[in-house]
Amino acid sequence: MSDTPWTSDVALRGRTLTVRKTGAVIPLDRALATEAANWFGLYLAIRGRMLFNRLRRPGPKVWFEPDRPRPWYLIWAAAAWNGVGIARAPQDATASFYFEDATCGRPPAHWHLRAFNYGCVDISKSHVARVFEQVFGYQLSVDPALGVGPAVEKGEANGVHDGRLVSLPIPPRPGRTYQRLIDNVEDGLAVDLRTPIVGGKPVLVFVKRRPAQDRFANHNSSASLARPRDVFSDAEIDKLGAFARAMGLDWGGLDVLRDRVSGLIYVVDVNKTDMGPPIALPFLDKIAAVARLGRALRQLVTESPR
Repeated sequence: MSDTPWTSDVALRGRTLTVRKTGAVIPLDRALATEAANWFGLYLAIRGRMLFNRLRRPGPKVWFEPDRPRPWYLIWAAAAWNGVGIARAPQDATASFYFEDATCGRPPAHWHLRAFNYGCVDISKSHVARVFEQVFGYQLSVDPALGVGPAVEKGEANGVHDGRLVSLPIPPRPGRTYQRLIDNVEDGLAVDLRTPIVGGKPVLVFVKRRPAQDRFANHNSSASLARPRDVFSDAEIDKLGAFARAMGLDWGGLDVLRDRVSGLIYVVDVNKTDMGPPIALPFLDKIAAVARLGRALRQLVTESPR
């Protein structure tokens, strides 16, 4: 497991940071500085909570491999808030997680009966679309050479936010995948239902909104916190759980879009090393989300092995 400094995760190139693991490029601009300051407030609150947790009975410890989650990952925040420690050796842990910020990977042999995300080895856009269609029974992907009208072209990699609108038919480009355009625009804002999963079940929903013209960006105009039943039907919650299990996802985030015309939901992205909570989420909602996820995580790593 990596214990190297945080700075080793990124490379500084001019006025951008490149994430070494994923290749994602982050511009060094005022927006990034504002988001970093906003995130730091939550970080300090979690550090305070960690000091309080030291006065309580020690909680369970989790072994992460091959990488150790940094403080900007949601699982770090959830674990730290609720007294779940990060083990420095597998024999010190009660559970283990496959944790690698990579689109496709090959997890090492796990050490524990309580072992999570070891089956989630491919989160490429095309694989997500295939599993989605198998579970939900309707299609997300399109053939760019045979389709007609607007569609979305994306790279296969995780976390690059490189989607763009295209008009079909067009020749397919290497390394790209094509999906139907979901009409998730309300009052000029694209609505993304980011749904964290713990134990293969939806726990809460971050309702994220941004201008429709920036639908593929990573910056939100606003964000709010909801419970799964606030935004999904019971049948949809069951389907999301079945989808997570089919992906081998015990912990992670689903990007869910609801089509305004048909009312159907679509899972367009999966992230097993999700970051968050969203910067635009109000501070007290951030704390509530981290606390709720932390309770679910603690239950997951201490329940009887499956």
